Amino acid sequence: MSNKAVIAGASGLIGSKLLNILLLDSYYDEVLILVRKELPVSHKKLVQLVIDFDKLEDHAAAITGHAIFCCLGSTVKKTPDLTVYRQIDHDYPLRLAQLARQNGVDQYHLVSSIGANSQSSNFYTRMKGETEADIEKAGVKYLHIYRPSFLVGTRNESRPRERFFLALMKLINPLLVGSLKNYRSIPAETVARAMFNESTKKQEGVFVHASDKIKLLA
Repeated sequence: MSNKAVIAGASGLIGSKLLNILLLDSYYDEVLILVRKELPVSHKKLVQLVIDFDKLEDHAAAITGHAIFCCLGSTVKKTPDLTVYRQIDHDYPLRLAQLARQNGVDQYHLVSSIGANSQSSNFYTRMKGETEADIEKAGVKYLHIYRPSFLVGTRNESRPRERFFLALMKLINPLLVGSLKNYRSIPAETVARAMFNESTKKQEGVFVHASDKIKLLA
């Protein structure tokens, strides 16, 4: 029986690392990526489906396979309109989970964020918490939620502020011990590797992986 993986957000920091892992490892026979525009990537296992995420239902028949990996996300700088921001970070991942459940996909892997809390007064962490809660209600058999801290990795776009924080985190990381270890920065590659590793297991239920635990799974 062949294994198929679906990635939404394959052009992002974690998604691009995950795509590379899935293509190089023999566990998956087919890797379908849902993209707004085709990526400059070619591989015998890779299928690219260019879609409008506002019309995700039009491509429901393609949302099949062993596992869905949702790495969708934006930033306030790129998406200052909070309504659109919520669409990307909440509505699209939720609809994808609902289609996965509808089509009998057993696994759903969601990239969330440290501090996700549906009761938070902060828009970002509250939205992440609401996304987690709503996707859990979708009823996917195996749901894995990853809450990474500050991500380390090379991005396609320039982010001067982020480079500053990366340098700062290198100094701060050794000072974060005990319960604060969860706030240490984490390589995007580590998150992607943990997602892949967990997808090869069969553990029914909802699993929330904190940033420091993600490193142990990778």
